[in-house]
Amino acid sequence: MKKIAVTGASGFVGGVLCHTLIKHGHSVRALVRRTSDLSGLPSPSTGENFELAYGDVTDYRSLLDAFFGCDVIFHAAAVVEPWLPDPSSFFSVNVGGLKNVVQAAKETKTIEKVIYTSSMVALGSTDGYVADESQVHHEKYFYTEYERSKVAADNVASQAAAEGLPIVTLYPGVVYGPGKLTTGNALAKMLRSSTCSSHA
Repeated sequence: MKKIAVTGASGFVGGVLCHTLIKHGHSVRALVRRTSDLSGLPSPSTGENFELAYGDVTDYRSLLDAFFGCDVIFHAAAVVEPWLPDPSSFFSVNVGGLKNVVQAAKETKTIEKVIYTSSMVALGSTDGYVADESQVHHEKYFYTEYERSKVAADNVASQAAAEGLPIVTLYPGVVYGPGKLTTGNALAKMLRSSTCSSHA
């Protein structure tokens, strides 16, 4: 079994991922911020297979500490919002955070693989045809700053792969299910909102 570091562990995807990895017998170290809502995570008191590492993907030193002794990194941390008054957060976290993860993974000699959670928006529009992960965003225009940041982050991941880092990029679409109602769990949030409105 592997020792696995998970960034973005307190988010919807990260929380489900932590539970699933532990269920399959892996040992998990979850990177969370001091201000994170940990309600979706396993309790560290449940055993030796789960521990918290406090830090942030924008804090390089905290990544080195979190990744120490790990075999695999699941990088799920991201700012996922349709809009922000200050779009710089998209780039400091989604792009700068990935750059830090890549560099920390290179410095952590035990890392065998990095699994990076991108987004289907990073592949761009298809104009009706079926696309796969080989599609490359045209970068002529972007619907949101989130999309722009994820495309830039994809370029970071591609460069890291070209330089020999064992990195796999995933392109999830709409994510939903039971659990925390966050922007990352957007469909469940919409369904909950529409149900509440219909009973008002």
